[in-house]
Amino acid sequence: MKTLRILGTRGVPATHGGFETFAEYLALYLVKHGWRVVVYCQEDCIGPIFEDVWEGIERVRIPVTQTGPKGTMVFDWKATAHAAQFGDLCLTLGYNTAAFCFFLRIKGIPNLINMDGIEWSRAKWGKVAKTWFWLNDWAGCWLGNHLVADHPKIKEHLKSRRVREDKITMIPYGADVVTEASTEKVREYGLEPNRYLTVIARAEPENSLLEIVKGFSKKPRGYQLAVLGNYDPEKNAYHRSVMDAAGPEVSFLGAIYDKAVVRALRFHSIAYIHGHQVGGTNPSLIEAMGAGNPVIAHDNPFNRWVSGDSARYFRDANQCSDRLDEVLQSPSVLGEMKQGILQRHRDEFTWEKVLAEYEALLTEWLPRS
Repeated sequence: MKTLRILGTRGVPATHGGFETFAEYLALYLVKHGWRVVVYCQEDCIGPIFEDVWEGIERVRIPVTQTGPKGTMVFDWKATAHAAQFGDLCLTLGYNTAAFCFFLRIKGIPNLINMDGIEWSRAKWGKVAKTWFWLNDWAGCWLGNHLVADHPKIKEHLKSRRVREDKITMIPYGADVVTEASTEKVREYGLEPNRYLTVIARAEPENSLLEIVKGFSKKPRGYQLAVLGNYDPEKNAYHRSVMDAAGPEVSFLGAIYDKAVVRALRFHSIAYIHGHQVGGTNPSLIEAMGAGNPVIAHDNPFNRWVSGDSARYFRDANQCSDRLDEVLQSPSVLGEMKQGILQRHRDEFTWEKVLAEYEALLTEWLPRS
């Protein structure tokens, strides 16, 4: 049986981020197509490694007592050591601990690495973390048998690491098309369908939350801005600055992990504002596109390739305010943006297209007996 082991995520079902969601979709897709899929899962508990099955996916569940980045490193090492006992094809999601992949390489186990974004360039990390990520960026390029880039700009970056072009395949992430959602879940948060915009992002400077909130709050809009994410103004100065800049039409909803609620908030939003300045194909952005949201995004090559010509772009708070004026004052502009965004999603970011491309690539790397 065709077998794949997936490393690098906290596991399935997805309860954390984009990589977990991708791992869940890919694993379910491959199981449906006759594969045996093993996913390594991080458990916050004490005890030995144990195994079970979820939706036809075999799970190797690894207890880890450490927390934060240290716990992630311990888990990744234990998962890699476990996978190295077998000769199965491996898919490692992310390069943050790519140095551990040396163990797979010397054992002759084929390992494909999705290299994710340029993590070491993010402003939130200190010098030690940046150095660790930078070294593992190089290690992943050398130790992976084949690399997956989720964006053309990420592929260019990997080529700058002296990687042959034929060692890199560009496959973006996918997102569901949303055609209906409950309005009740929206109203529970004090929002009126089609009378608000959404922002879903970690509250970090590189995600332009301050520019977005300042730009939106420059004048009365007649719309709410629904901001999803954890904010702790007592402990985090940046969080405090974002909340202090907010006008009366800005609503901080907190972090929402209920997929049905997030889907409803996206679907009934009049537009989506995306402030990410770095990274490849961002899952939150393409999920908004799948929900048919007109997009107002930070102006950089990553977002421009994903959203295409139908989006509007900004670089600072003043430009964000100007783009909001252009969009919110013209229903015809919103309609044109919506149709263009949906077409862009159909062309590049459906799960059917993305997962089929992954299966074709993985099949090429299956060990031959």
